[in-house]
Amino acid sequence: MRSTFVRSNELHNGIWKKTAAGSREVRGKILGIIGYGNIGKQLSVLAEAMGMKVIFYDQLEKLALGNAEKRNSMHAVFNEADVVSLHVDDNPDNKNLIGREEFLQMKDGVIFINLARGFVVDIPALVEAQNSGKVAGAAVDVYPVEPKSNDEPFKSELSGQPNTILTPHIGGSTMEAQKHIGNFVPANIISYINTGSCFDAVNLPRIKLAPQKEGHRFLLIHENISGVVAEVNGILAKYEMNITGQFLKTDETVGYLISDVIKSYNEQILQELRAVKGKIKFRLLY
Repeated sequence: MRSTFVRSNELHNGIWKKTAAGSREVRGKILGIIGYGNIGKQLSVLAEAMGMKVIFYDQLEKLALGNAEKRNSMHAVFNEADVVSLHVDDNPDNKNLIGREEFLQMKDGVIFINLARGFVVDIPALVEAQNSGKVAGAAVDVYPVEPKSNDEPFKSELSGQPNTILTPHIGGSTMEAQKHIGNFVPANIISYINTGSCFDAVNLPRIKLAPQKEGHRFLLIHENISGVVAEVNGILAKYEMNITGQFLKTDETVGYLISDVIKSYNEQILQELRAVKGKIKFRLLY
């Protein structure tokens, strides 16, 4: 908003340009957040502390923090926001979520921030919006194509664009964050081993459960095809197993079914469950 990055580069090159042109205050401006999850909510709190009004859009019903206000569509956010910040997940449906039509809906001179996923933004459309003056400034940390290592060069149409801050996907790269990850990942693995819970995974549907205190827990990872739950329940019914809880989550290719039962079981039940149509992995807990 203050063109700080531009002024800094000028000074590094020996250019003194003390000016208020293009410099705006954050206080009193409207921040539009697309994706009001954990990070979007934290940004909301910080923005209000700087005197901004916060509006947001999320596909799911989310409880607003502070004085933030929900809008019923991205279009409504774009119409009002002086700054638009993206915080959506890696759902394939979000590819090119922001393109030429979306930029045209935004206010002239908008500040645009993408710290979410690189494929969410149509980069040529962003460059076009910058060149036309629709977007007055941008900050981007993620890109559709990123170098695989620090030894590879970075190439992007955004390179050299005015009032544009580019960072190499370091939004979560701090010494403190690395330490937290070192604790977080093993804890999740232990939870999966001990309870079957699987959350914050990228390649398995997410389920979070309390430990089963009595009885048994059957875990079935399977192909996302029809009839799996009916087949499992048919096997349990045949052996008169009482189901005390059952949980199923699926994504495009995989399903994760957890069945809690109270009664002793025999090896024949396990053999039939392991032979269920579309089975990828079967595991018995307790």
